[in-house]
Amino acid sequence: MGGPTNRKSRKSTVVNSPELRGLLVFLASERGLAENSLLAYRRDLEDLERFLALRGRGLLSADVDDYRAYLQGQSRLGQSTRTVTRRLAAIRVFLRYQQTIGHDTSAILEQLDRPKPERSLPMVLSKAQVLLLINTPDPMSPLFFRDVAILEMLYAAGLRASELCDLTLRNLNLSVECVRVMGKGMKERIVPIGQAAVESMERYLAECRPRLDRRGSDRVFLSRTGRPLERIALWMLVEKIVRKSGLLAHVSPHVFRHCFATHLLGGGADLRVVQELLGHSDVATTQIYTHVDQSRLKAIHEKFHPRG
Repeated sequence: MGGPTNRKSRKSTVVNSPELRGLLVFLASERGLAENSLLAYRRDLEDLERFLALRGRGLLSADVDDYRAYLQGQSRLGQSTRTVTRRLAAIRVFLRYQQTIGHDTSAILEQLDRPKPERSLPMVLSKAQVLLLINTPDPMSPLFFRDVAILEMLYAAGLRASELCDLTLRNLNLSVECVRVMGKGMKERIVPIGQAAVESMERYLAECRPRLDRRGSDRVFLSRTGRPLERIALWMLVEKIVRKSGLLAHVSPHVFRHCFATHLLGGGADLRVVQELLGHSDVATTQIYTHVDQSRLKAIHEKFHPRG
């Protein structure tokens, strides 16, 4: 039983292309690559060889248009950006190896573009789902007013978890309904908050926080023991509220920030304004939320339109 299987396995590792065989020998002997890495290079480049053969080309006779056509075809076939990037890396390794043995492949290397990495769309809840979470904390809990204020502030101001935990009393200005936030890179921004967040903060500051503050802390949000609320405790609190709500989704504090941005843009807010409110240094970072809203609208159209 063992003999035939082993012979079949050895036969499957035979590399017919002399160009590819030379590369694999080089990578094994000079670079010391592991067998799995060599196998990955071989599979990617053999896939390329099959494509080039249909165009009447080989690894050495292909030009930059052939390589580009291959990579573009991979994307059209539904290969992930990670796979396309890996196959581009294999092509680059092959072309650089050819340079070491006297073939001039510099022009092709310079013209091959690296695929842009995929950016997954952030998770966003509907307005009704956000309201459900805000209404979930137990009114009988001694931390009820604090928990509601936390959720309201996350949604009203689009704060990062660290920004909410670091928020100090002197950075609150409830009379003008705004909060001063110290973001990444110590970049300061002023963010307006709505009436619902103001009212929840006023209740928390008047009826809950004085009982928690046993140390004279300047932090707005305190733990049950009176210490400043930490990020891990905030994450655990949000997870607890999500479980209690019955919402079948993994919701972190950062999801409220995604909801803040997406709902603003969906309501007609200017992209540059949302960029400032979020504290993004580059508007390109904010633009992902326009894709989220378009994706949501498309999904609604497909679900409810009679010709969807």
